[in-house]
Amino acid sequence: MSRPDAREEAPPIEVRESPLHGLGVFATARIARGRRIVEYRGERISHAEADRRYDHKEPGDNHTFLFTVDAHTVIDAGVDGNEARFVNHSCEPNCESVIEAGRVFIDAIRTIEPGEELTYDYQIQREADDPPDIDQVFACRCGRERCRGTMLWPPRPPPPRPPPPRSRERRARGR
Repeated sequence: MSRPDAREEAPPIEVRESPLHGLGVFATARIARGRRIVEYRGERISHAEADRRYDHKEPGDNHTFLFTVDAHTVIDAGVDGNEARFVNHSCEPNCESVIEAGRVFIDAIRTIEPGEELTYDYQIQREADDPPDIDQVFACRCGRERCRGTMLWPPRPPPPRPPPPRSRERRARGR
């Protein structure tokens, strides 16, 4: 896997309108599996500051550029962020986020062809005080075959299936 280097050329990506959500990041050239594509940049703040900045948002508004680095640090790409903030979520992504030494990178987990949108699984953590409609607030619209319907992690287990109805008819026993 290639590592960031000041001499490395700019990543072969561009930001444009996405069929998934708002703006997205698209490959302008073939990106090999394992390539480190871009660092997720922005202002490094505390969790308390992140909460303060976004506590005015409507409960159904899931749009932020926050990335949790660790128990102490959040990157707010809404301030001094770069194109990485526009990489959209998918349940079957072609990239992954990697945290190394307090920095966040987007790496290709498979070869990405020109024109293809870059995606990673946001795996937004569930919280004990989440409202009942939280899965709708963070609904996924990636449209992939294995879409779990939410950007939240871990996925909620499906509700238990009711037992089959009992038949009132009794089968006749053969003699």
